[in-house]
Amino acid sequence: MLTLLTSESNFVTESLGKFAGESGIGLLFESDFFTLTGGLGSLIMIGVAFFLLYLAIHHKFEPLLLFTIAFGMLLANLPGANLYHTELFAGGHVHWGEFVGTAGLLDYLYLGVKLGIYPCLIFVGVGAMTDFGPLIANPKSFLLGAAAQIGIFMTFLGAYALGFSPAQAGSIGIIGGADGPTAIYLTSMLSPELLGPIAVAAYSYMALVPVIQPPIMRALTTKSERAIKMSTLRPVSKVERIVFPVVLTVIIALLLPSAAPLIGCLMLGNLMKECGVVDRLSKTVQNELMNIVVIFLGITVGATATAEAFLNVKTLGILVLGVLAFCMGTAGGVLLAKFMNLFAKDGHKINPLIGSAGVSAVPMAARVSQTEGQKENPSNYLLMHAMGPNVAGVIGSAVAAGILLAFLG
Repeated sequence: MLTLLTSESNFVTESLGKFAGESGIGLLFESDFFTLTGGLGSLIMIGVAFFLLYLAIHHKFEPLLLFTIAFGMLLANLPGANLYHTELFAGGHVHWGEFVGTAGLLDYLYLGVKLGIYPCLIFVGVGAMTDFGPLIANPKSFLLGAAAQIGIFMTFLGAYALGFSPAQAGSIGIIGGADGPTAIYLTSMLSPELLGPIAVAAYSYMALVPVIQPPIMRALTTKSERAIKMSTLRPVSKVERIVFPVVLTVIIALLLPSAAPLIGCLMLGNLMKECGVVDRLSKTVQNELMNIVVIFLGITVGATATAEAFLNVKTLGILVLGVLAFCMGTAGGVLLAKFMNLFAKDGHKINPLIGSAGVSAVPMAARVSQTEGQKENPSNYLLMHAMGPNVAGVIGSAVAAGILLAFLG
């Protein structure tokens, strides 16, 4: 009798085990589902990913990249998914020998970030969508765009004083340029361990331009300064538009070779647009190529935001220093415009509000200048004037990245 009961018990156990395996219940127990609570950091990062998705979808904060960054963050922090492995890129190097049999999908896609491919391709598309006409018509805009980069170097010094390494301080400072691809490019070269927090900070602050900038602009200017009307910009010939990207590429590549990849790609895209003979290529880099690269860049940058890299005191410091860099860049452009007015004749004064557009965030920063100017003078039209410093800021942030890379790389 005892033997019979034992046999029946074993039969039931085997049957239940077989059922569990076939139905997937066993797989559930063998997976990391029940150990998820043990990884509190993963849970927190998944929550952060949901929050960023909410900001991108509901509030439309830089949705093209914040959306993909958030989803990449979600994928990388799902236990057991094995899509991204930080050990393959430990120490800032690609461990090629360990890729076979270990690497996941996001590891392969991340090579485009690590090798500096995605940011440069995005710059080709940005160049094809950029009109440098306002900058060519008013070369003084170069100075305003340069002044707005002061936030990068001031923050670099501040971060270094707070204990960050020189490479990390440079990567944090570049947030002040308000240029996401440039921030990603420099950080991937200097301090890839900070890529996730810096990318999230850079794109978050870019989305908050209409919130961060206006109080600074109003605090540093008077009502009469904000109401200054500027004369219409002169027309720019096609020859000037074609010569500009070629000459600028040559000059910067000779003076600062480390900035050549970003500037060269930016000007390549712009020349495609302005020359008028490669419309198919111009449309491709503006649309299909740009969209594909944005997807890959966002997902892989988000994947670097693991719990280990994101949930620490350094991340909080990066967020604080990043917003300070952005504020100082805004103030730098406005203050230089005010200084330039000391030497300008009546009728040729600069509305200081356009100086804030030098932080790069194209074209949002220029629109903020336009909005603030019209509050004081409804007939004032500053958008095209602000686009000069705005596109100069794109060039300026790339040059600043080149300078930091030359000294710290």
